[in-house]
Amino acid sequence: MTQPAFAKEHVERYRASNGADGQIWAGFDGKGHFPCLLLTTTGRKSGAARTTPLIYGRDGEDYVVIASQGGRPSHPGWYFNILADASVEVQVVADVFAATARTADPAERARLWPVMTDIYPPYDAYQEKAAGSREIPLVILSRT
Repeated sequence: MTQPAFAKEHVERYRASNGADGQIWAGFDGKGHFPCLLLTTTGRKSGAARTTPLIYGRDGEDYVVIASQGGRPSHPGWYFNILADASVEVQVVADVFAATARTADPAERARLWPVMTDIYPPYDAYQEKAAGSREIPLVILSRT
């Protein structure tokens, strides 16, 4: 799947500014202030590096992201990539580091989902939209 132009531009601005431009995303309506990181996975088919800007939360030393894809019926490509290869790269502002990605277990998801919806409330609507086809994964990124 081709990355939307706004996401590609976000990644370029983030990298060029070491996160000074892009670490806080204003949302689609320009009214929010949502923290963003860059997640780089290895394409499961292509083997190419794929970078996605994602809203994040924290759980201790770990970073938490949601594989929502806006509530679409299937998981985003980056999620399938981490299922194939859990070794990822994460950039938070100017800090770039290797990490391991894993899907939260049910207890972690129950505990962390409200944390993430406090950061970005539309996640609840996305889960409701996706409910007939999937449970949206919550992913934990641990520095390696």
